[in-house]
Amino acid sequence: MSLYVLRKTLFKHCLKYANKNEMYERGYWLQMCRFKTSVPKNFCDYESMRWDYNIHIPQQFNFAKDVLEQWETKEKNGQRSSLPALWWVNDSGEEVRWSFEELGFHSRKLANVLHQVCSLERGDRVFLILPRVPEWWLVNVACLRTGTVLIPGTSQLTARDIRHRLQSSGAKCVITDETLAPLLDTVASECPSISTKLLLSRRAMHGWGNLTELMGRVSDDHVCVDTMSEEAMTIFFTSGTTGSPKMTQQSHCSYGLGLTVNGRYWLDLTEQDVFWNTSDTGWAKSAWSSVFAPWIQGACVFVHHMPRFETNTVLKTLSSYPITTFCTAPTAYRMLVQDDISRYTFQALEHCLCAGEPINPEVMWKWRELTGLDIYEGYGQTETVLIAGTFKGMKIKPGSFGKASPGYDVQVVDEDGSVVPQGQEGDLGIRVKPDRPFSLFTEYTGEPERTAECFRGDFYLTGDRGMMDEEGYLWFIGRADDVILSAGYRIGPFEVENALIEHPAVAESAVVSSPDPVRGEVVKAFVVLTADFKFRDHKELIQELQTHVKTVTAPYKYPRKIEFVDHLPKTVSGKIRRVELRKKEWGQKTKS
Repeated sequence: MSLYVLRKTLFKHCLKYANKNEMYERGYWLQMCRFKTSVPKNFCDYESMRWDYNIHIPQQFNFAKDVLEQWETKEKNGQRSSLPALWWVNDSGEEVRWSFEELGFHSRKLANVLHQVCSLERGDRVFLILPRVPEWWLVNVACLRTGTVLIPGTSQLTARDIRHRLQSSGAKCVITDETLAPLLDTVASECPSISTKLLLSRRAMHGWGNLTELMGRVSDDHVCVDTMSEEAMTIFFTSGTTGSPKMTQQSHCSYGLGLTVNGRYWLDLTEQDVFWNTSDTGWAKSAWSSVFAPWIQGACVFVHHMPRFETNTVLKTLSSYPITTFCTAPTAYRMLVQDDISRYTFQALEHCLCAGEPINPEVMWKWRELTGLDIYEGYGQTETVLIAGTFKGMKIKPGSFGKASPGYDVQVVDEDGSVVPQGQEGDLGIRVKPDRPFSLFTEYTGEPERTAECFRGDFYLTGDRGMMDEEGYLWFIGRADDVILSAGYRIGPFEVENALIEHPAVAESAVVSSPDPVRGEVVKAFVVLTADFKFRDHKELIQELQTHVKTVTAPYKYPRKIEFVDHLPKTVSGKIRRVELRKKEWGQKTKS
């Protein structure tokens, strides 16, 4: 009997015969919760997963036809679990549960609206700004079916942001709700490519077609187009350190097949799972984990439409619904562990993950202490699928984001594009020669120079600095532009932030460079204090935090400047905007 089978057999045996109360009192139940997360369902171990990974790329591929319609057929034939494909709730108690068959029905009607009513053709671009409402998923699938190119945006975009995206993309159709429609109208006259505006609303608005009414007038009979695997499927606008946001183009196969790595291996989902990803709909992580990765596996996508992230709401939802797998940003976990989690019981929860930014080891330890569950970290970008991660069955090294994903050869390289020795800092890269991974973005549309800048020698550069240890684990040091050079020392902000968050006064922090006449630049920390320390003497507290960092990490890394703030600037996905803090420090100066 293999170790994998033995583990599963022993675990089922324990569940069948163990007295839960007795085991809890003896401290065993917590261990079983942890053990439950360590047993993979779709693979045996990391090495076999990489060895077995082999994705065939057909000439033609369309996710709606080749994946969603297949699950719809299995569902009709009684070959899939009874869980919905999409399970949506909100704070008002409203609920939507769509099977794959119902998802197909509604998305085919919306596809007919796009093609028949809006006269959109294959390759036309659709700009979408909707919050976490069921129609957001319908638009995603309808664009797949029609071969139109989806351009998602967050509801926090300004008029200037929207104008840039519409003018750069040449989008022919915009879809939004009544909250943002007036903002879109202010720039529409400057965007001549727009031919159709669709509104999700219960009331009419001049110049806009009502999405719900139009769907009620068309047939649900629609034949999915046969898109080519390498054909453009979606475009995300991603911000860089310089210049305007870039149009990152992904193909039907790069996400539609490439995100198998996420769904089958990192998330380890099956059709018996209910998966909740909290990402905002304007972020690529939503495409990753709220569309492609879970539905590749036939899992149920769970959605809670919250106006804002509230820890009480999240914890209550996790305890009230049969959510087995949960993924959120490290910032969210930092907020959750500060709440009184002991009030809740997460009976169904088996697997917790995070992505978007590095997670502090202190937060991982606290979450495990409170829930009995480890947090499995993942690392990726809009331009990629999961680049590396901690997968079930692997040893977790807090502070490391794991090992390279199947399909990617991830290395640390120097300024010449040569692989550096283990333990040495360098630029994180994915090997693209002699074979370029199919799950890599196509291009920054219309910007060949910026596309070319991402490559060095045989590698695509992620823009992050990192290190690989002797076991192949990868460690994040910082964005290439975040690394602080002070008096000849190279200092990664994340290690300083890790040291700071271990102090009970620190709720969260962000570390950036700050100009200094002697050292060129020094480490500065922006710190949000916990409630118990908000009224402490700031001068004494600064000295205490500086001393603490000196004892936890190398003394030269301590923050010579500390500023206490009420909150940190963040993206809608929860990432700290260090670039905004750097601008505050450096003003119009350029950090060399």
